Amino acid sequence: MTRKPTLAVVGATGAVGAVMLQMLTQHADVWGEIRLVASPRSAGRKLAVRGEETEVLALSEEALEGVDLALFLVPEDIAARWAPIAAAKGAVVVDTSAAFRADPDVPLVVPEINPHAVRVRPRGIVASPGCSTLALIVAVGALHAEFGLAELVVTAQQAASGGGQAGVAALRAQLSLVAGTELGTHPGDVRRAVGDQTGPFPGPVALNVLPWSGELTADGWSSEELALRAETRKILGLPGLPVAATCVRVPVVTAHSVSVHARFERPVSVGRAHEILATSPGVVLFDDPASGDFPTPADVVGTDPVWVGRVRRSMDDERALEFFVCGDNLRKGAALNAVQIAESIIRPERPERPEIGDD
Repeated sequence: MTRKPTLAVVGATGAVGAVMLQMLTQHADVWGEIRLVASPRSAGRKLAVRGEETEVLALSEEALEGVDLALFLVPEDIAARWAPIAAAKGAVVVDTSAAFRADPDVPLVVPEINPHAVRVRPRGIVASPGCSTLALIVAVGALHAEFGLAELVVTAQQAASGGGQAGVAALRAQLSLVAGTELGTHPGDVRRAVGDQTGPFPGPVALNVLPWSGELTADGWSSEELALRAETRKILGLPGLPVAATCVRVPVVTAHSVSVHARFERPVSVGRAHEILATSPGVVLFDDPASGDFPTPADVVGTDPVWVGRVRRSMDDERALEFFVCGDNLRKGAALNAVQIAESIIRPERPERPEIGDD
């Protein structure tokens, strides 16, 4: 009897880890042992997965012994150190951080768009894109397959949970400070009320938007904006694609939104775009503004697909579409994409790794 593979979830106690454990419980039971791993300060905690309480292990070489596939849901610096160690011990690593996304020897995979890329992994590592890229790439990739993408201009409206649990805590604290007040009517009044309760953000998010996410790079671009550009190019296999991105932090707990201007090589129509989006895996078309039907973060949070609406052909260009996309940044934007990659690697109908031996 062929045994089921052993899975390690590294970063099981974080915000994405909590969603991951839900998914592993809800998805088909393709795993044998599920080993929960986190920082030493979280060791000994017990978390529920597949209906059982499982003790969290401290991240160490011993915790990675005998693992067939490791899901890394940890910050970039931790992934950069530990993912190669897990791979050296024989595990296939699926990493959700930015540590390996730009590495030419690490495939960057979105199963709805480039599932074939998972097969070639010289370092034993597969990367999952950032949450803003994942909010838009499934829809954009489907349209690209039909019309040929020529240019992309996007504004990513990022939820507070993109800043982790600290980001959510900061937003909730700020909302408690401004609720029931008349703030937001004079310059700087919200900033003064929030004070130092900004958390990981450079300013207040409550009653506000912040046109910034990431670290400062050359010419005023942020690292998040450049990452969205580079990841889109790599996933679609279009290294010269013109991409301009602006990242904006908005007062939403969870679910990113993206306003998209996509220019194609061929003329487009709203009718054909609707047909493509309505039949694309991982996409829900929700587009009837006359009835008030269009995606919003508050309506799509907690769901797996990306939702697309407000599809319009550009008034000045027959080859361009304007549309709006929403997706839960903790689900498809992180945990779900990683699970989909992992399941595609070990699925028996097309094995992507050596056969796991008999017990």
